[in-house]
Amino acid sequence: MGKFIVIDGLDGSGKTTQFELTKRKLEDSHKLLTLSFPNYDSDSSAAVKMYLGGKISSDADAVNAYAAASFYAVDRYISFKQNWEQKFNEADIVLSCRYTTSNVIHQSCKLPEDKRDEFIDWLYDYEFNRLGLPKPDKVIFLNMSVEYSQKLLSKRYKNDDTKKDIHEENVEYLKKCYDCAMKAAKKLGWTVIDCFDYLTEDKINEKIMSQII
Repeated sequence: MGKFIVIDGLDGSGKTTQFELTKRKLEDSHKLLTLSFPNYDSDSSAAVKMYLGGKISSDADAVNAYAAASFYAVDRYISFKQNWEQKFNEADIVLSCRYTTSNVIHQSCKLPEDKRDEFIDWLYDYEFNRLGLPKPDKVIFLNMSVEYSQKLLSKRYKNDDTKKDIHEENVEYLKKCYDCAMKAAKKLGWTVIDCFDYLTEDKINEKIMSQII
């Protein structure tokens, strides 16, 4: 089936930028399938959009980890069955911007520390065994401080904080996400790419490409 590679990180860490740079470098030399989640162009992401838009609760912590994870899992499953199941089998490389790994980052932190490993084990069993979604061969986590990612988010939204979703606007929540992500990276064997503020986008992408090719 070839390599299935996921690029993930905190909000504002440059996931989409690095995904696009990597895509451009791979698409001419490989039979490449690219994915991005949530699938906002499809009705499959309706629950995700309600959740991120604060329609279920304006507080991310008030929507329990298992419920929120299910919203994203359903979006992935419908997208898989409708759009990319066959293409996945035909591709040399599958590159995804966010995936099940985002649930690990953003949902496990809602639980007490002694319950987080149990959640991650449940999540991986649910999506990869019960739902039958493909499991990544490599996860690349973009390691950027919450403080710096917040600066990039402000730049993206031209300092209009009303454009942030309920994850992006909650700095304390994102700090917990960061701690959980670093522990999950060790538990799950993710490749951590340090994205210091003095590194250019191209230099960061060189690090990513060295892990793929």
